[in-house]
Amino acid sequence: MAISAELQHTIDVMTDSRRGILAADESTGTMSRRMAAVGVESTAENRRWYRSMLLSTPDIGQYLCGVIFYEETLDQKDGDGVLLPELAKARGIIPGIKVDQGKGPLPGAPGDMITYGLDGLGERLTAYKGKGALFAKWREVYPITDRNPTALGLKANAEMLARYAAVCQENGIVPIVEPEVLIDGSHSIERAAEVNEEVWHAVFHALHQHDVALEYMILKPSMITPGKDAGKASPETVAEATLRVLRRTVPAAVPSINFLSGGQTPEEATANLNALNLHRHQAPWQLSMSYGRALQEPAMKAWSGNSDNREAAQDAFHKRARLNSLARVGEYSLDQE
Repeated sequence: MAISAELQHTIDVMTDSRRGILAADESTGTMSRRMAAVGVESTAENRRWYRSMLLSTPDIGQYLCGVIFYEETLDQKDGDGVLLPELAKARGIIPGIKVDQGKGPLPGAPGDMITYGLDGLGERLTAYKGKGALFAKWREVYPITDRNPTALGLKANAEMLARYAAVCQENGIVPIVEPEVLIDGSHSIERAAEVNEEVWHAVFHALHQHDVALEYMILKPSMITPGKDAGKASPETVAEATLRVLRRTVPAAVPSINFLSGGQTPEEATANLNALNLHRHQAPWQLSMSYGRALQEPAMKAWSGNSDNREAAQDAFHKRARLNSLARVGEYSLDQE
C-alpha cells in the first residue's frame, strides 16, 4: 500500500464523527504519581492490569477510535495473553504511540522548555509500526508568564513538532501534533488566547516549511481557558475564545482537532467540548478530544488497586467515554452526570 493510502486509511478511522482518542501514554513517572494518589504502587503488572482493564470495557469501541500508548504497553498482554494493541484493534480502536522522550529547559530562553527524542525517531517508528502502531504523538509545552513563551521558544518548539511530523509521514505514521499551552498561572483568558495564537501560527508556519501534509495529521491543542489560579470561564466563553483563535491560525485542510484536557476536571472537559460542538458549523474541522486524566480519573479512583473493583472502574470509564461522545455532537448536559 502506498504511504499516502496508509495515512488516509488511518485518518479515516481517527476522524470518526462521534468517537475520540484515549491518551493512555502516561510515562512511568506520571503513572506512578496518579496511582500513588489512590494508594496503588506503580508496578509494571499494575500498569498492565489497569490499561488492559480500560481497553476491555464492554462497548468502549463505540466511543473511542484510537488510543495513545506508552512504549511498554505495546508489548504487554491482557489476562488471556492478547497483546494490548490487538485488544484495542479488536474493538475498532487503532493503536498509537507517544514518541517524545521528555523535556527540559530551552537554552537561551529562560522559562521556556524543549522536548527531546528526534534522534533515531525513524528507526523507532519502524519498530513501533511493526508492533501495530498506526499513529504517533509528540508534545511540546509552553508556559505562560509575562515573558514566556519567548520568540526563540515559539520557533524552537514549532521546529521540533514539524520535524517530528515530517518523519512520521515519511514512515506512513499519522502524527498528532500537540502544542500544549500550560494552564498553570494566574493569567487571563485574553492572555491565554494571545499565547495560543502565537503558538499555533508558529507551528503551522513550521509545518509548511517542512512540507508536512496537513490532510494527514491531527492537531492536539489546549482549549483556551484562564490560568488555573485565575478562576473559571464558562463553557460558552471557552468555546468562543478557542474557535476565534483556531479560525485565525489553523488551515481547513487539517481534518480533526482533538483537544487535550490540560488540568480541567472530567466534567469541565466534557462541558467545554460540548460547547465547542454547539458551534461546530463555524469550524471546517472535526472538534474532538484526546483526553487522558479527564477520561481516566473516575476509573482510577473506582479501581484503587483492587481487582474486585474491575466492573465499577469499567463503568466509570464507560460513562466518561459515553458523555464525551455526546459532547462530540453537542448533546451533553450536566444532568447526564
